[in-house]
Amino acid sequence: MIPIRKKIELLKKKKSPFRDEKVSHEFSHTEIEFTTSPVSVREADIIIVCVPTPVYDDHTPNLEPLESAAKSIAPYLRKGGLVVIESTINPGVSEDIVLPILKKGSGLRGGEFYLSHCPERINPGDTTWTLESIPRVVGSLTEDGLKKTIDFYESILKTPVRAMGSLKEAEAVKVVENSFRDVNIAFVNELAMSFDRLGIDVVNVIEGAATKPFSFMPHFPGSGVGGHCIPVDPYYLISYGKQNGFAHHFLSLARKINNYMPIFTVDLLDKELRGKEMRLAGSKVAVLGLSYKPNVDDTRESPSFEIIEILKSRGAHPVPYDPYAAQFSEAESLGEAVEGVVAVIIATAHKEFLSITPEYLLRKGVRVLIDGRNCLPKELFLTSPLSYAGIGR
Repeated sequence: MIPIRKKIELLKKKKSPFRDEKVSHEFSHTEIEFTTSPVSVREADIIIVCVPTPVYDDHTPNLEPLESAAKSIAPYLRKGGLVVIESTINPGVSEDIVLPILKKGSGLRGGEFYLSHCPERINPGDTTWTLESIPRVVGSLTEDGLKKTIDFYESILKTPVRAMGSLKEAEAVKVVENSFRDVNIAFVNELAMSFDRLGIDVVNVIEGAATKPFSFMPHFPGSGVGGHCIPVDPYYLISYGKQNGFAHHFLSLARKINNYMPIFTVDLLDKELRGKEMRLAGSKVAVLGLSYKPNVDDTRESPSFEIIEILKSRGAHPVPYDPYAAQFSEAESLGEAVEGVVAVIIATAHKEFLSITPEYLLRKGVRVLIDGRNCLPKELFLTSPLSYAGIGR
């Protein structure tokens, strides 16, 4: 991870601290000023807070970054100022945690400043749905605050902004939309594990079901769920429900299933190796892909690291490689990563990996391929001397 001060120095030089062609291009034309000093907030009419909201090891919400941010800006908040929280939070956090901090730190009373919530929506690496084109929702403490916030976002976006009925409704939107994805991914992951035993190709089944033009939204299985949203946000809703006497059994089960997929992936590898009378313990295994999604350098909550730890715990020798995350790689190229390994796990479907062929792997001495993202043509590998397994294929 790049230290925050280093990021600010890069931004001051109009260089993006992460890999994104669109952002990098736009930075070269920006007039934004960057600083680590909260004192500059006193000059702002609108303050947007967008800090990480992770979970602790016990999966309970970690609001320390948000609380710290609120405390840092509060002394410089002016009367009539607008504070917008974009961080993903469970319902009630803006009113129960952020608002008291802002009141105490600023000395302002309720009604002397505005507090709103507009949950962040971004899809890294997507050139179609960008920051400007993704619809947004807004909730606020007051009608005046709601109007002020909507006016601001509509001035910088190319898409409508929906007004929610309250702050809590706006807060619930983000955790619900990401929990929806987590639940659906868990469903197809469970199908994949079941169909693996039945000899049914779950990808073909999902694509067949997707021919129905209504009431079906295809999701696909994989070796785990990563990123800063899907594997985190459901825990915020689970925690909020528990605080209010409700147990989210469905969401908890989905998280359990998706958290299990790295184990299932390594189990597949173990099974294929045993089929060739080889053992996982002592085997050298290339793990291709460390970022949580294709063609980006974001490794937050990536299941690849869990796969690596499981391999180590079973006596294997993982060789991680990612062209976008060199700092975590133990090889400088794909060729180096697969040289001398007996097995390969594709954990992220980077474009560099999509051209891998059976012939290429066989020349390198690879005996087993686990396609953890079902991104390679199954039929091509099944007709080769390689042992192949996908997730539910």
